[in-house]
Amino acid sequence: MLGEGWITVPIKVLLVDDHQLIRDGLRKFISLAPEKAVVAGEVASGREAVAAAVNLQPDVVLLDINLPDQDGVATLQRLRQVLPQVKVIILTVYDDEAHVLEAVKAGANGYLLKDISPDELVAALEQAAAGQTPMPPRITGKVVRELRRVSQENTHIPLTPREIEVLRLVAQGKSNKAIAETLFVSEKTVKTHLTNIFRKLEARDRTEAAVWAIKASII
Repeated sequence: MLGEGWITVPIKVLLVDDHQLIRDGLRKFISLAPEKAVVAGEVASGREAVAAAVNLQPDVVLLDINLPDQDGVATLQRLRQVLPQVKVIILTVYDDEAHVLEAVKAGANGYLLKDISPDELVAALEQAAAGQTPMPPRITGKVVRELRRVSQENTHIPLTPREIEVLRLVAQGKSNKAIAETLFVSEKTVKTHLTNIFRKLEARDRTEAAVWAIKASII
């Protein structure tokens, strides 16, 4: 596992789902692109997920919401405590606002539905590993609508105009390289802006910063 903006190749993935059939399907999907991602391990419960993640140090965890011992959100919160750098993508059948928002607030790095194609899954793994936030457009729309609904007050914006520009691009899921190209600056400059943004917003990662941007209605 490497820092923000770096990707290990192939990406190490931990599968967490209590249905063997689902895990077999995900493993098969990922095996179609062995140069990009590999399954480092698979488990069927939340507690097993935390132990396996600590042991295997995956780059990305694919996590179901419904687990037999504790729900996926509780597992996600525990993973955030013990392995804050690991990327966690929720993979589920639920596309309602309540589930999506709960996962995002808990620190999910992405939210995917189980009707995803093999190519889309591998692309999402690459995006998450690179610090982006993979979500289908209809899920992104739900997040934006719900966060704006529950946050009616105008949030104070403690950022400079340039930092706001960077944050808007982060919330759009752009990588550091893409942001640098858009703003005609170096990637080092982008990383400096992100460090300042995370510090000012007390955000742990790009996902939390993007959620703040949505709540502040700056995107």
